[in-house]
Amino acid sequence: MKNTKYIFLTGGVVSSLGKGIAAASLGLLLKSRGLKVTIQKLDPYINIDPGTMSPTQHGEVFVTDDGAETDLDLGHYERFLDENMSKANNMTTGQIYNEVITKERRGDYLGATVQVIPHITDEIKRRIRLLENQNKYDVIISEIGGTAGDIESLPFLEAMRQLMFDVGKHNSLNIHLTLVPYIKSAGELKTKPTQHSVKTMLEIGIQPDILLCRSEHKLSKELKAKIGLFCNIETESVIQALDAESIYEVPLNLRAERFDEIVLKKLNIKSVKPNLKSWTKVVNKIKTESEVVTIGICGKYNIVPDAYKSIVESFIHAGADNNVKVKLKWIDSEVIEKGKSKAEAVLKDIKGLLVCPGFGDRGIEGKIQTIKYIRENKIPFFGICLGLQCAVIEFARNVCSLKNANSTEFKETKYNVIDIMEYQKSVKIKGGSMRLGSLSVHN
Repeated sequence: MKNTKYIFLTGGVVSSLGKGIAAASLGLLLKSRGLKVTIQKLDPYINIDPGTMSPTQHGEVFVTDDGAETDLDLGHYERFLDENMSKANNMTTGQIYNEVITKERRGDYLGATVQVIPHITDEIKRRIRLLENQNKYDVIISEIGGTAGDIESLPFLEAMRQLMFDVGKHNSLNIHLTLVPYIKSAGELKTKPTQHSVKTMLEIGIQPDILLCRSEHKLSKELKAKIGLFCNIETESVIQALDAESIYEVPLNLRAERFDEIVLKKLNIKSVKPNLKSWTKVVNKIKTESEVVTIGICGKYNIVPDAYKSIVESFIHAGADNNVKVKLKWIDSEVIEKGKSKAEAVLKDIKGLLVCPGFGDRGIEGKIQTIKYIRENKIPFFGICLGLQCAVIEFARNVCSLKNANSTEFKETKYNVIDIMEYQKSVKIKGGSMRLGSLSVHN
């Protein structure tokens, strides 16, 4: 049986530093060295999964091949590793507590007082090691959501501390992603937020092994040495993670910092040299293509671009594959619906239109008006889930002359051309119940 290595990626100072991209980048670097790698996301929210969460709060729901509704970071994992994720690659506090409470009601704990430690932490560790039990991975990277100091994340961090102790020093490590902010008025990078974040981790009982420092400016050797001194970390293990023009450039930037070499050294792993030729070629194409194609994206959650993350990334990939740069034009269906903008004025300069998935009747008529213009002007169109349903409604109304055609989701009419599937009509629990193929419609 393989001696699986565990890498835990945690975050500090502020959220949205890019833990998902960092985890995916490390996974790619290790895979490029011939190692078998997978990544899992540990989310601290109490929802069972993000399937019923608003995309304006959480971003898109990424649905895996086995039907799990998961965090959008799993999309990054798949795109970087070029491997399918599964329900075992995502867990939430809601899932953990649901499982533990179910076991308690069944009597599995034989009358014991059920507590966070050991019962919740044991369940977290069990789920982390599910991937190891498949006996196929050299390295398992676990990204823990939230920020050091959050109450919600504490059970995951405690389970991580225990598991690192269980498997031993050379079989596990913690990479802590922090912010080194630049204070413009002082003209300085400040290390204090990172120091405090590491202090918080130490209070939990975890000494980070590597610091990944997000910054707008390069970290000097002196600054790295200062961070290392105050955080009990070797200077070489303080890695700068600078802002990049494209997220696909991040693995190459981290490779230049010897990030993967330091990880392998600490885990005592021997591997071949990395092969990043094809990845580098794609990155160069993304950065250098000059011909521009404008594509419209019509949705109602445009205020949060992460709501359509996989769609956005797919256009980047498609552009690189076709030697063009795709310029996305965001079209708010509600603006068109309310008459604040005419469809023809908004759409006249686009070469194609994608109408996004969604849920509920808000903005629907705006999508239908948009699709009508596209059909009549023979502009390439692609509708995903609700986007395609709107296309069916538009065609029924304006080509088939079925006045007031609609979906039963929005309005009961004489011509309901879209209806819920028979086997779903009796479903009361929404999470995981309404899905078109591999695409969640809980948006």
